[in-house]
Amino acid sequence: MFSQEFYIISFESTHHAIQTEIKLKKNFSIETIPTPREISASCGLSIKFPCEKLIDILDELGKEIENVDVFKIQKKGKNKIITKL
Repeated sequence: MFSQEFYIISFESTHHAIQTEIKLKKNFSIETIPTPREISASCGLSIKFPCEKLIDILDELGKEIENVDVFKIQKKGKNKIITKL
């Protein structure tokens, strides 16, 4: 069993990250974090959110989701499994 599971959205630009953060913060509890080093992205910012909000957040983003990468992060101790959706 994993001690922590969540999703992150990574972006190609800081501008896109900030615009998405503003949009999502209106309706969701999200956190802006540095992009994990295991994930390569042009932008150093990612948005972190709980697993149970995945469908709602993807629905909120609509077509904008085509311009981002979504990853599931599963942590157990120092081990981390990252799965790209």
